[in-house]
Amino acid sequence: MELAHRDGVLNAASLMVGAPAVADAVERARRLPSLRVGLHVVLADGPATLPRARIPDLVDAEARFGSAMALDGCRFFFLPRVRRQLAAEIRAQFEAFAATGLPLDHVNTHKHFHLHPTVLSLILSIGRDYGLRAMRLPREQGAPLPLRPWLALLRRRLDRAGIAHNDYVVGIARSGQMDEAALLQALAQLPAGVGEIYLHPAVISGEAITASMRGYRHADELAALLSPRVRAALERAANRRGGFADVLVP
Repeated sequence: MELAHRDGVLNAASLMVGAPAVADAVERARRLPSLRVGLHVVLADGPATLPRARIPDLVDAEARFGSAMALDGCRFFFLPRVRRQLAAEIRAQFEAFAATGLPLDHVNTHKHFHLHPTVLSLILSIGRDYGLRAMRLPREQGAPLPLRPWLALLRRRLDRAGIAHNDYVVGIARSGQMDEAALLQALAQLPAGVGEIYLHPAVISGEAITASMRGYRHADELAALLSPRVRAALERAANRRGGFADVLVP
């Protein structure tokens, strides 16, 4: 993150407030006042912020969320007890972000779980207490047909709520594989509108970061963000760049 912003073309990053390295990430972000930072709400395949005793129906013995998102989505919708715990955890994540003192540029969710209407409702209602003004719309050209109604619903609900959002995302279909060639190709054919280019840069790759990212080429994505060719292509493709607050929020 620090290298990609200081020496490359990264404009914004999202913070997992329950991650083990969160203190280091916050310290680095504070050194980079031009980096826009948002909250990456984690409700699947990652660590919770609250202790297990507070959210026993959401996490395992190690206070981690599982990966059965379809099953969890049903539980969020049908079980009031689970929804109460979900609301408490979402609020705790917003509270933890607020405690960093970093301005809240945007909100998104791990594995785009805010496509779930219950998750979205809770983020919208709780987020307003913490200055929520912009969210990611994870809409990519060629999105799978079953997702398109959910993406349309998400867009309508964000618009009704007055929450700013991008028009499209680039990089979901090639998540973890956005090397220099892929990024240059994307920049050469950007759709009209406000877009977000989506990467996972790091100095190490794949399972060295987490088992669920086996096959991800994080280091290649970092190299792409540091590439002079990418910088030149980005300057040709987009005359206005920044975080969500810079581009979307008055």
